[in-house]
Amino acid sequence: MLEIHAQWDDEAHVWVATSEDVPGLATEAPSMSALVERLKIIIPELMEMNRGITGQAFPFHITGERSAVAQAA
Repeated sequence: MLEIHAQWDDEAHVWVATSEDVPGLATEAPSMSALVERLKIIIPELMEMNRGITGQAFPFHITGERSAVAQAA
């Protein structure tokens, strides 16, 4: 299973995904759902282009990080 790391970019208001398992992966999307759909397209493309792997499924797991501040009233 491919491990994908997603981090929320507060300035751009997008999730940014990278992975050591998928060479060249650096993509973004405005929601986690949109990111998953984007990854379904881009992962096979990058695996073919950078590793020569074609004709197979690429299961992936996303770990997301988002920081926030809780302010007392």
